[in-house]
Amino acid sequence: ELALRRTADRVDDDVRSYRRDQVGREPREVWQVTDALLVCVGSEPGVDKLLRAASRRAARSNAPWHAVYVETPSLQRLPENRRRDILRSLKLAEALGARTATLTAQSAPQAVVAYAREHNLGTVVAGRGTQPRAWWTLRWFRRGRHFAEQVAELAPEIELMVVPRDTTMSVPNAARREGEHGDPQMAWSGIAWSATSSAAVTLLATPLLPYLDLANIVMLFLLAVVAVAVKFGRIPALVATVLNVAAFDFFFVPPRFSFAVSDVQYLVTFAVMMTVGLVVGQLTASLRYQVRVARYREDRARSLYEMARELGLVLTQEQIAEISDKYVEKAFRAKAAVLFPNAHDHLQNASASTGHAPELDMALAQWAFDHTEVAGAGTDTLPASRALYVPLKAPMRTRGVIVVEPANPRLLMIPEQRQLLDTYSALIAIAVERVHFVTVAQDTLVAIETERLRNSLLAALSHDLRTPLTALIGMSETLAMALARVGSPLHPEAQAITEHALRITQLVSNLLDMARLQSGTVTLKRDWQSLEELAGSAIRSIESALKMHSVRVELPADLPLLFGDAVLLERVLVNLFENAAKYTPPATPITLRARRDGEQIRVTMTDNGPGLPKGDAENLFRKFSRGDKESSAPGVGLGLAICRAIVQAHGGQISATNRAPPQHGAVFEWTLPYQQAPEVVELPSPDHPSIEVAPT
Repeated sequence: ELALRRTADRVDDDVRSYRRDQVGREPREVWQVTDALLVCVGSEPGVDKLLRAASRRAARSNAPWHAVYVETPSLQRLPENRRRDILRSLKLAEALGARTATLTAQSAPQAVVAYAREHNLGTVVAGRGTQPRAWWTLRWFRRGRHFAEQVAELAPEIELMVVPRDTTMSVPNAARREGEHGDPQMAWSGIAWSATSSAAVTLLATPLLPYLDLANIVMLFLLAVVAVAVKFGRIPALVATVLNVAAFDFFFVPPRFSFAVSDVQYLVTFAVMMTVGLVVGQLTASLRYQVRVARYREDRARSLYEMARELGLVLTQEQIAEISDKYVEKAFRAKAAVLFPNAHDHLQNASASTGHAPELDMALAQWAFDHTEVAGAGTDTLPASRALYVPLKAPMRTRGVIVVEPANPRLLMIPEQRQLLDTYSALIAIAVERVHFVTVAQDTLVAIETERLRNSLLAALSHDLRTPLTALIGMSETLAMALARVGSPLHPEAQAITEHALRITQLVSNLLDMARLQSGTVTLKRDWQSLEELAGSAIRSIESALKMHSVRVELPADLPLLFGDAVLLERVLVNLFENAAKYTPPATPITLRARRDGEQIRVTMTDNGPGLPKGDAENLFRKFSRGDKESSAPGVGLGLAICRAIVQAHGGQISATNRAPPQHGAVFEWTLPYQQAPEVVELPSPDHPSIEVAPT
């Protein structure tokens, strides 16, 4: 079964690639390759049940599924509560894993079939019709069939999944009537203009009756129907048609000023006039709707293109806020503001203009930012708010919140407008994230260049300082020896000069070693080393620094040999011993231990000092970083950084922690990879005893 599923996925990918390559060719049918689903979200109740059924089926077959809403002329003036339900259904579909879209078309079945063929979706999920057939027959030019039946006729190759609707949910009759008739004020305005146009044509044609044939007067009335349909739509055009037929019959058809007719043929004229008026009104209103939709889509595409182009050129968040305010205010006829978080993730208003800024509820904006959810007008969170708060969700994290306060709250209830707002917010979020990473890249380049210059400077200074320091040490030692022979009281001062010169030499060596390690020019001279010998050599080299401490070296007898560079490993021990001597009180012990732990050798150095400062212990291993910045102990913070560089060059790790209570002090632990040392075989010989190293 898994193999078949994998094969189906590969075939589906090939089919999609082939269909994408057919540029300019409209797909004629769906190729049934996978169980991809399509759900049409409508204004009827019970849509949630369809979405959940589609989600369950898609989850069982691990198939993609889409949810679309088709905005038709009859649904253009839905009431606010039903638009809110549509938006909620689209959000539910997204939460269930669907890809959502809003389409605009004259016919919902045709739009759904075209979308299914374009995306190769083989199954359409539809709800079982609950409206009576008579309700459908009242629609102009619509046959008494339900949505699923129309889809089946348009696309026989598409599988239909009919789900019973939730009968417990119903739309109130008042809301349904409001959705069908739209805005009452606009409807009455159109009806008034219908009556006015009919009266105007009647007054114009009455004095022309002796000079014009009745057929020409009919043309004048049809012209009025077209004008009303273009301006106000279908319903006013229907009213204008009825009024014009009545006016033509009453004022112009003999006997005049009566609805009676002298010739039965005029009844045919009335029927033709009524039919032509209805058809012309329908076609004109449809054309008007299509022109408006095309103009809206053109404006939206141009606005998105211009906004994306301008956002791609900016380099600061303030510029992003300015561009966002301009385009959002223009697209939604609303007040807009963009809020960006500060270093503590507290939102701040980044918009420069305050004259057209919306009334901000910072608590609600912070909630939307923290929860990455839309809040405010038309949502489940404080729906009474006048503004809508949309989080700016970028691929990496939420980058802020955009606040939109439209002059007409109904505008944001349109699914296509909400989708447009989501597109705007996505563009803004991506632009903010791009600016953030540009800033990070610039800071990184500056840091890299600064580090390179600093390493070059340190290397140059180290080379230039070594020669005079070597001469200074030699002369101070000679002076100390001469003063000691004559018993001069200045002998201690001469010794102090030597000690300080040696300390400066050690610092210069650290600087030079750090520069060499970072440049990658150091070649490890690996050999088998005894940790006990390395520790003894390190202690002797800094005997003066350790004279006030007791050093304990506790190593097991079976400790394996270390495979590494003797000089560099000794430097690690020297730096750790010096660090412990600087920051621990006199007369406290410093203990060095080691053991084998699986494929690693662990070396630990513990002291009884005050321990590490609170905070990030990793910061101690950075260059020029010190645990206590105001400490009187000499040094510039390079010793531990050199230790880490050397240990990592050997393939190990180093870390620092505090000792567990009730003990106090610090623990520095570093590891090296364990390697099997060669066996040492003694070859007895009476004359020339020797030792041979057996190959491994």
